[in-house]
Amino acid sequence: MTIGKKVFESSQEWIYRNARPVDLARWQYHFENGTAENVLKTLSYYQNEDGGFGHALEADSWNPQSSPIQTWAAMEILREIGFADDQHDMIKGILRYLENGKDFACEVWQNSIPSNNDYPHAFWWDWSENATHYNPTAYLCGFIIKYTDKGSALHDKGISIAKKAVSHFMNSSEINEIGDGHLNLCYLRLRQFCEELNESNIFDMRLLNDKLSNNIKPFMNNLQLDNFCDGVILEIIKAYRDELCLITDNKNVVETICTHLYESQRDDGTWDIPWNWNEYPDQWSISKNWWKAYGIIVNLLFLKQFGHLLR
Repeated sequence: MTIGKKVFESSQEWIYRNARPVDLARWQYHFENGTAENVLKTLSYYQNEDGGFGHALEADSWNPQSSPIQTWAAMEILREIGFADDQHDMIKGILRYLENGKDFACEVWQNSIPSNNDYPHAFWWDWSENATHYNPTAYLCGFIIKYTDKGSALHDKGISIAKKAVSHFMNSSEINEIGDGHLNLCYLRLRQFCEELNESNIFDMRLLNDKLSNNIKPFMNNLQLDNFCDGVILEIIKAYRDELCLITDNKNVVETICTHLYESQRDDGTWDIPWNWNEYPDQWSISKNWWKAYGIIVNLLFLKQFGHLLR
């Protein structure tokens, strides 16, 4: 089973007619020999003077102000294209934003920020004063640990918070955390950032990996196959492909998902977006198209990685 030329071209046409410049640049990078420089250029328009990202880069929040979650979205794009130049102004800006403390409270970078409520957004980005969450803080700590100098104040802060985050995660039995793909991805990225530095003494990497595996097992055995368009589940599967064949009831998870992606792709080259904002219908109709572009890219990248994309 493969995605053939005609189906690929349907996705390509949809991207060129509907995608934001940043997603068009991502498409060109992955499928048309485009450059990382072009991705960086289009991504830079979402970066604010404080170094953080806003302007609906995370398409479910139209807040133009910098926020940790929209900055996380930028980090994922940088990771997606393999960009890791710690001397680049974009990465320096991100670190400056994380250091300034603007959206940091209760030992976490806030999952949502008060100004979200002033702009169209999905209901899960409503500001709540009591919201304390390690999504995306665990991820941001990994980014800090990788890209800051050892001994710097921000590096030490990243390590300190990472230890607390991992301790919380290891001791958590809350169902909403065990089954939260976004949260598990944040801890997976924290682990990967540390592995890339050969940094194994901050916390017990083996125990963290075991915890992730234990969380992912029930999560993967109850896959909701229509929830791939934000890329989170696919990233977890990429990282745990071999283990999933051992720890889940489905012994061929990758093939199952590739088949589903093939069968569920629409004639126009897109996949359905299974979530809804419940409010702001005009803005949601625009964001939904942004997500379709995002979904096309992450789904075709998954198919490409596992040999199911012919062009």
